[in-house]
Amino acid sequence: MSLMKNLSDKELERGIKDFLEAAPKTYLPGVSIDTVIFSFHNNKLKVLLLRLGDMPYFSLPGGFIKKEENLDDAALRTLQERTGLENIYLEQFYTSGNAIRFNENIVHEKLKTLVNLPDNNWLQQRFISVCYYALVDETKVNPQPGPFTSEFQWVDIKKVPTLLYDHNLIIQKALNRLAADLDQKLVGFNLMNETFTMGELQKLYEAVYQKKLVRTNFQRKMLSLNVLERLEKQYNGKAHKAPYLYRFMEAKCKC
Repeated sequence: MSLMKNLSDKELERGIKDFLEAAPKTYLPGVSIDTVIFSFHNNKLKVLLLRLGDMPYFSLPGGFIKKEENLDDAALRTLQERTGLENIYLEQFYTSGNAIRFNENIVHEKLKTLVNLPDNNWLQQRFISVCYYALVDETKVNPQPGPFTSEFQWVDIKKVPTLLYDHNLIIQKALNRLAADLDQKLVGFNLMNETFTMGELQKLYEAVYQKKLVRTNFQRKMLSLNVLERLEKQYNGKAHKAPYLYRFMEAKCKC
């Protein structure tokens, strides 16, 4: 799914000017938020990316922290603004603080071509980014473009292009953390339908781990955790091959 809007240079310029006028009074300096928004749809793990104006590059959704706002509240607010969702699973996993973050000058050079920006303006300061990952149902997301954003796009985790800043690194770290949390916190609950087959659950784990798993070993492991409730079979006209449906027992998940 892709959401696009026509964003003229004048609209982008107006949005940048309005933001730069309000930002010093509204947001904490030097700290930003980046969010890796994961979904699992049609047996594919995907991440939501956005594009600034007509630039040929995508980046992660993000935002800034209001001066009187708690950090986690800011992360949840920016996520809700981007997705239109509430009650989202959100996990802080990394802080990006490299002195020089990859190819950020591309953004600044683009902005300078649109607006007569002074050197060392608010957007050009060094930002330490607090990174979160979120788990959502792609079919329920209603992406909301911001003043700089011309496109939102769900991208297969295996096909993520070169992104602005160090966002490729952030996605890889988010994927590593998600893989660990699948086992430790059983967060896959937030990416599956209410009911699913063991095969569908295995597809999720394979997408996150990025490798094939042995069916019998996977099934034995998941059943041993005692967090799945087995339901009726999913009949498809071939009774002897009908798989059982399962669902997570929420009280036993750290989700």
